[in-house]
Amino acid sequence: MRFDDEPDPGENLPILPGHFSPGRLERVLRSGAFAVTAEVSPPDSADPEDVYERAAVFDGWVDAINATDGSGGNCHMSSVGVCSLLTRRGYAMILQMTCRDRNRISIQGDALGASAMGVANILCLTGDSVSNGDHPEAKAVFDLDCMTLLGTLRTMRDEGEYLSGRKIKSPPRVFLGAAINPFSPPHDFRPVRFAQKVVAGAQFVQTQYCFDIDRFKRYMQRVRDEGLHEQVFILAGVGPLASARAAEWIRTNVPGVFIPDACIDRLKGAKDQAQEGVEICKDVIGQLREIEGVHGVHIMAYRQEHRVPEIVAGSGILEGRTPWQPATAQAASGAA
Repeated sequence: MRFDDEPDPGENLPILPGHFSPGRLERVLRSGAFAVTAEVSPPDSADPEDVYERAAVFDGWVDAINATDGSGGNCHMSSVGVCSLLTRRGYAMILQMTCRDRNRISIQGDALGASAMGVANILCLTGDSVSNGDHPEAKAVFDLDCMTLLGTLRTMRDEGEYLSGRKIKSPPRVFLGAAINPFSPPHDFRPVRFAQKVVAGAQFVQTQYCFDIDRFKRYMQRVRDEGLHEQVFILAGVGPLASARAAEWIRTNVPGVFIPDACIDRLKGAKDQAQEGVEICKDVIGQLREIEGVHGVHIMAYRQEHRVPEIVAGSGILEGRTPWQPATAQAASGAA
């Protein structure tokens, strides 16, 4: 079996001095490649095959996979559980860790456990409210928020200590991420909030869906003015829209997502709206690639995960390179 701290088969991406983790995502980003990440939705199941099946659609198309953590306040298999299963198969995982359901004791323990399993990336999130989920009577914790979570994990990694000051024998080797939303008002505050997360410890960020390219360009100009694009890796959020009706619902009900009228009109005028949603996604990726400071894309294709290979191939963002896939890993194992 190949471990995640070895260079990828067929790729000259060694772990260099200054890397904070042995993970593939950090190596890809620091090599200067345009990175591609996606999300796997945890199943309502205890069968590992359900997890493997959901991840397999990404084989050979993405550099790392987010395992969501009770998104929307809904209950599914835990992100730690999904990461445990998929790291065993060689996938590079991004553990989404929210503060809604855990106190600092549980969070620090999960970080150690995840790192021990080979998880090299943790995305720090405050967490969605339970009020709109399937357990609205649940008691939210919020002992920490995304900022203090970043600081906690950075302290564990860089200083080898718990928040209590007690020493950690073997600190977690993790690449720390955060979420940013360029489209949520007040817009002038968004770059400031981004800078605060960088100070707290974020080394990569994934954005909310980017459909309003003009507004995102203005945001990125502010980011460049502050030099943030040189301090952190920025993965712009993209995804296919299933229909004009779905786009209108998202625009109305999902905070921080703005979908321009032109985009919705394009969907309405299409014979196959789902396919047009894929074409729009590819067009958006093409525009994002031209923006200085964007280091990759994060594809959120909820219930359309099967579209990810088409989006990646059609947009040409891999530029001829092939991300990790099981067949490659098996070949390397056999050669050894």
